[in-house]
Amino acid sequence: MDFLAMNPLERRFAVDDLLARYARCIDDDQLEQWPAFFTEHARYIVRSQENASRGLPTAAMYCDSRAMLVDRVVALRNANIYESHRYRHLISCTVLEDITAQALTAVSNYVVFRTRTNGATDIFSAGGYRDRIVVEGESLRFAEKLVTFDTDRIDTLLVTPL
Repeated sequence: MDFLAMNPLERRFAVDDLLARYARCIDDDQLEQWPAFFTEHARYIVRSQENASRGLPTAAMYCDSRAMLVDRVVALRNANIYESHRYRHLISCTVLEDITAQALTAVSNYVVFRTRTNGATDIFSAGGYRDRIVVEGESLRFAEKLVTFDTDRIDTLLVTPL
């Protein structure tokens, strides 16, 4: 697979498909499969817009390898105590930048709705993704996923990935 050899529609479809499968994995609670969307040495960072705009390094979640992502899922399933909920992602049209044969940057907006066991649905998080996507064999993977949420706080514990 070569991003430069693809026509723009093929490239867009490939990236949109990756983002849709990523969101579906989380929304369908298939979290054990979530780390497979990332390279072995990927970074996954969830931070507030305030910290991002001020250049502050503090993140609500910081993982710098696929192994750390696996640990997050194991902790979520076995150690964390939290109210049962479901997520539903909406991801905006994505802008593709910095395209090379083996990598590109994808920038998009997201909204995550959370439905609790009492049936109440609210907006849990809204913000942006800045993804560095690379080609690994015949697959696309995230080498870096920067999630920047718009508010300066998280309503409750951030357990499930965004």
